[in-house]
Amino acid sequence: MSAGGGTVSSPAVAAATDPGGAVLRARALAVGFGHDVVVADIDLDLGPGGSLALVGTNGSGKSTLIKTLVGLVPAIAGSLEVLGGRPGGSPGRIAYHAQFHSSGYILPIRVIDVVRMSRYPALGLTGRATARDEELVTRGMERMGIAHLSGAPMRSLSGGQLQRVYLAQVLAREADLIILDEPTAGIDAGGRELYLAAFAEELRRGAAIVTATHDIAEAVEYDQVLLLARRVVALGSGREVLTPDRLMETFGIVIQDPHEEHAGRFTVAEVAHGGPQTIDTRGRRAADDDA
Repeated sequence: MSAGGGTVSSPAVAAATDPGGAVLRARALAVGFGHDVVVADIDLDLGPGGSLALVGTNGSGKSTLIKTLVGLVPAIAGSLEVLGGRPGGSPGRIAYHAQFHSSGYILPIRVIDVVRMSRYPALGLTGRATARDEELVTRGMERMGIAHLSGAPMRSLSGGQLQRVYLAQVLAREADLIILDEPTAGIDAGGRELYLAAFAEELRRGAAIVTATHDIAEAVEYDQVLLLARRVVALGSGREVLTPDRLMETFGIVIQDPHEEHAGRFTVAEVAHGGPQTIDTRGRRAADDDA
């Protein structure tokens, strides 16, 4: 993930060699439901300030892996440490953005009420919100451009506005590990830019981020990319693993740009999520220069 056109540097590689520094560590991990393995043989390390993109089609195992990381689904085999302990063992240090949220609000719950829920794990059952808690709530809404909607009922919002509320809730948690499942689904271009800027800032703060995404161009900017197709296709930096051959294994159809000056640019013809995607593995700045 990048900010201002450049890739955000992180200590992910160093942390991977430091047993005390890993936020996530998986060895021979198999994830699935019951005895049905969806993806096996997952080995990864992610340190503070590191970013990992999970890329694949629907049914490839992205959401299953995410649910395992947050402790909603038990691992089938192998080992998994999250923040030095078992998955789900440190709820106050994790912010999780699920792929699906309730949209059938009956009570007149307001935007600010939903964002304030992010502070509950830190407060406990009897704790009172402090000025710092309110500051984080307000700042989260500002960063996602919804401060003017703070008093609006959730049931009055559009789908894109709801997505911004849930992302503001994640930001207000000020977590050490942020896990996002399709965070830009249904969001408009302005919201997407706010999201990219806000979560690049979270990386600079030292948070680690795991994102399941269909946006391959965004994934190029992450420290690590895990390509999934009900198996591990590849794991490495975006520019290393987002190649035509590996994306062919992941998505099925890839069209390369034949012009020499556009080496590194190609199109993934995966139309299930908004149409074909053109990717430039040289990074966002090079793509902007060609535009």
